Parts: sequence; C-alpha cells; structure tokens
Amino acid sequence: MTPRTGLVTALVAAVVAALVTVAGLALAGRFGPGSGATNQASVDAAVRDYFAKNPDADAGGVDDMRVEEIVRDYLTKNPEILVAMTTELDKRQQDDLAAKQRKIISENADALFRSPNSHTAGNPNGDVTVVEFFDYNCGYCRRALPDLVKLMESDSQVRVVLKELPIFGEDSEAAAKGALAANKQGKYFEMHQKLFNEPGKADKEKVLRVGKELNLDVEKLEKDMDDPIVKAELDEARELAQKLELQGTPFYLIGDRTIPGAPEDLHDQLVDKVKEVREKGCDATC
Repeated sequence: MTPRTGLVTALVAAVVAALVTVAGLALAGRFGPGSGATNQASVDAAVRDYFAKNPDADAGGVDDMRVEEIVRDYLTKNPEILVAMTTELDKRQQDDLAAKQRKIISENADALFRSPNSHTAGNPNGDVTVVEFFDYNCGYCRRALPDLVKLMESDSQVRVVLKELPIFGEDSEAAAKGALAANKQGKYFEMHQKLFNEPGKADKEKVLRVGKELNLDVEKLEKDMDDPIVKAELDEARELAQKLELQGTPFYLIGDRTIPGAPEDLHDQLVDKVKEVREKGCDATC
C-alpha cells in the first residue's frame, strides 16, 4: 500500500465512521440546540476511535489531526449527507419496527382483535377491524375521535376495537376504568365520547358526573370500576402495547397496517388502509 493509498483509505474509513456516529446522534436529537458543537466533537471522537481500533489504516504516516480536519471540513461543506443518512437510518429503523410489529400482531391476533373484554364499535361483524390504543387525557386522541367516528359512519363494514392505554397517570387510569365499567350498563361508547368531548380533565370525578348524565346507576358504576375484569382488560392492553413497542397514543392497527399518532390526514389514511386490507388482506394473521 502506497502512502497515498493509505491516506485515501484512512480518509474514506474515517469519514464513514464519523458520518455513522453523527447520523445516529442526529436521529436521537434531531439537530437540537447546541448540536453543532456536539456533532463536531462526535466527528473528532469517531475518527480517533476508528484509528485506535484500526491501527493498520494509518499506513503511510497519516496524520490523525489532519484527517479530523479534513473530515470536519467535508461534513461542514456537505451537510446534506448527514440529512440523507439520518433519513435513511430513520427509515430503516421504522421498517425494522414495522416488521417486528407485524410478527407481534400475528402472534397476538386474538388479544388484539377478538378480546372479549374490549369494547367493539361500528359493525361487530365487519370485514376489516381497526384497533385504537388511546388515553382519555391525550389531546391527540381527542382530536382524532371525529375521524374515527366519521370512518364508522361512512363505512358500514368497519369494525372498531377500542383499547384503553392510560399512560398519563392515575386520572387517566380512573377514566379508563370508568369507561369499561360503563360497558356493563351498555353505555360504553356514550361514556367514551363524553370523556373526550366534555371540557376538563378526565378523572374519576368526571366519570361519575358523566355517569349521572347518562342515567347510569352511579353506585354500581363506581363499584364496577374495581371489577377484576376491568383490571384484566387494562393489563392486557398494557402488555400488548409493550410488545408492539408503542411510543405513545393514539396508535391504530388496521389489520396489520399501522398509523402512529394523529396525523392531519388521519381519516384519509384510515380509509386508504381499510381499502388496502379489504383488497389485499393481511400479511400477518389478523
């Protein structure tokens, strides 16, 4: 290997090492405040680490500090490379998670789509099932509710399974228990909509107030909130969410297709994925 070849090889390897390090950092921090200095330090560290682990790469007497300077200068002049790498890394991670989720969906299809404890809305015999994980104190879930209702009203063959996932503390837990308890008196969906639509935090007090508005037996409602079946449903939803590695609410399954969060075009995405599942079926068991 000639000195020039050694320099080129070392530079290429160091650039790749630095790019990978900084791309990973960018994905985690999305170039947040102060990330410029951090990224530069990461480049330097990546280059030094590369030469420490690959001493043969320094063939031809390459100056480590000079390599760091060249790499830093190259990245500064070509920042779009970092963006492209971050985008690709993000895409690959999303693809990996989607593949893992399809496997989890197939292995847990009965619990996800056919649990006897989960409330079913829409057409109970529909040909496509939409599952929603939600929290009554989640603003995005509240915003998404009209889109889900619109889907059920416009497509008479959609079946919706609602899974409480109270991630915002004790008040959300109480609201979830209240909705499931209302199901025992045949008023789940009415409670569900009022907990979202009426002003104020969703908590036990609101559950009992809404229960009174719905002419429920409030004493029975409060007692049923502690029913073991209610606890079992919440535990099951949490376990499924952990297996699916959910990062928040809302989260939708349309067959084995997924929609995380509440995008502005949620209704359109739901319609498209329902159509896709109806025409092509599920890749996994659903």
